[in-house]
Amino acid sequence: MRLDPFAGAYLVDPAQVWRRLLDEPERVHHDPDLGLWLITRHADVRRALSDAEAFGNALTLAPIYDLCPEAMEFIARIDAPPTTAAADPPVHPRTRRALRATFANTAERVERRYGAIVQRRVDELVSRLVDRPDGRADLVGEFTTELPLLVLLDILGVPEEDVGRVRAWGDGQIALLWGRPEPAEQVRLARGLWEFWCYCEQLVGARLGGGRYGDDYVSQLLAYRDGDDEVLTVAEVSSIVFNLLVAGHETTAGLLAHALDQALSSPDRWRELGEDPRRIPAFLTETLRFAPAIDGWLRVTRRSVTLDGVTIPAGARCLLLIGAANRDPAVFARPEQFDPHRSDADGHLSFGHGPHFCIGAALARLEARMALTRLCRAVPGLRLTPGHRRSYKVNIAFRAHRSLPVVIDATVPSGPPAAPVAG
Repeated sequence: MRLDPFAGAYLVDPAQVWRRLLDEPERVHHDPDLGLWLITRHADVRRALSDAEAFGNALTLAPIYDLCPEAMEFIARIDAPPTTAAADPPVHPRTRRALRATFANTAERVERRYGAIVQRRVDELVSRLVDRPDGRADLVGEFTTELPLLVLLDILGVPEEDVGRVRAWGDGQIALLWGRPEPAEQVRLARGLWEFWCYCEQLVGARLGGGRYGDDYVSQLLAYRDGDDEVLTVAEVSSIVFNLLVAGHETTAGLLAHALDQALSSPDRWRELGEDPRRIPAFLTETLRFAPAIDGWLRVTRRSVTLDGVTIPAGARCLLLIGAANRDPAVFARPEQFDPHRSDADGHLSFGHGPHFCIGAALARLEARMALTRLCRAVPGLRLTPGHRRSYKVNIAFRAHRSLPVVIDATVPSGPPAAPVAG
């Protein structure tokens, strides 16, 4: 079976495609149209994520198509060294140590260090929704994409007036690297990506030239570096910031949108979460399994590898279908059923596995938990606009809702909310 991530069912209900792929006799096979090896089985995806010796990251952030020459001119100007997602040993362990030392990555440290920032931003955005005079909003445009970006900019010390530019640059990077835009759009997006890189260099340069460091995360990275290029180079600091400004908010935005979609799509879920917020962490874990924000990720084989009886040659690009792996019936009971009470949801691979496990996982969970808790309390009657048809943005990795239109009602609902229509 072939996969078309840029059209048809994949943009409406990718689970249909994952199910058919999992039903194939060979769950590892080559897709000639994409030029990728598709890996769907949970055990195989888990191995590819964790085995850095066999599956490399050098091409993780490279487009799966040939950029036009004009776009390549801008890409060639970006001299960002690989640090995190696109790095292999020995660079990755060194830069990962820097992240672990400077970025709070456990639930306790995250809440202690960033909890007040998250709560303030959640309160601001919920208040704006409640105050909407027309009682209608798009949660994607006005909440789920705003919250993680504002939180991240607060952590990094980025001026709030730059929110619009950073959001546009981040969206552009995803469309350029994991989409398939036409040449004219490639040029526009590539120019934006180069501007984004220059912005990150300037942000780091301003801290470096200031003579003293503050409490923001860029300053913490520079303090950790302490002038030693063997620890981190200045370019690597800029590269880490560059990556965080995209991955750090797009993935959390996806988690939050998927969680709200699931919560508002069932008659009882929103009410149950509002009545007992202790249900929210398990609800979010099941959301991560059922609807991951990143449902496909790229690796390249560093040698020939045999998976599920199929040999993938050295130098082959592989698409790890995390969304399919999270529905593997060999691991999850009733995988097509969204069940926040299930006991096996923790087996999901939505934050990765092994040496590249998402450094921001705890922060993403904190933001989503605080957001759902506050929204359930403030808007118990929140419901999806009747007739809303679920659809996703075009790309191969990030599963991002185009919109989540809602009716804002602060009263307790008297009947079930409307469920979205696939299509």
